Amino acid sequence: MGASLRYISQRYVMPYPELKAILTDIGTEELAHLEMISALVYQLTRNLTPEQIKAGGFQDYFINHTTGIFPQDASGVPFSALTIASTGDPLADLHEDLAAEQKARITYDNILRYATDPEVRDAIKFLRQREVVHYQRFGEALRITTDHLDSKNFYALNPAFDKPV
Repeated sequence: MGASLRYISQRYVMPYPELKAILTDIGTEELAHLEMISALVYQLTRNLTPEQIKAGGFQDYFINHTTGIFPQDASGVPFSALTIASTGDPLADLHEDLAAEQKARITYDNILRYATDPEVRDAIKFLRQREVVHYQRFGEALRITTDHLDSKNFYALNPAFDKPV
């Protein structure tokens, strides 16, 4: 959810149409990833018994949400819009996006270290591969941005806001 909101929010200030398109495409795809993860979690938890919930350490979550889908991290920290980075500076935002995709890939790598169900593993492998593709696309976006910079405007001006003199 955070990635989708970040990318869709950032697209408005991107100074080049190609960047807007990349952010729109990836932001929209991230919504589909949220749907996939939610469906996966629901399928894994919908028929748990109270004993299984307790044995799995999910009793605190269950008290508040039963087996409903609630956006939080593995430590139980709920999603917050405070985690969305959108500075209005294309270079800063694209570097943040590259880092976010790498962090998502690492999360999927870690899930694969624990997941044993082949269907869960297949879904996570698919999502992991998409993070790699997103990282590559953001690399392209960064190249497009830096190609528009020159010796008079190399990290000196925000092309989405400042106009060269």
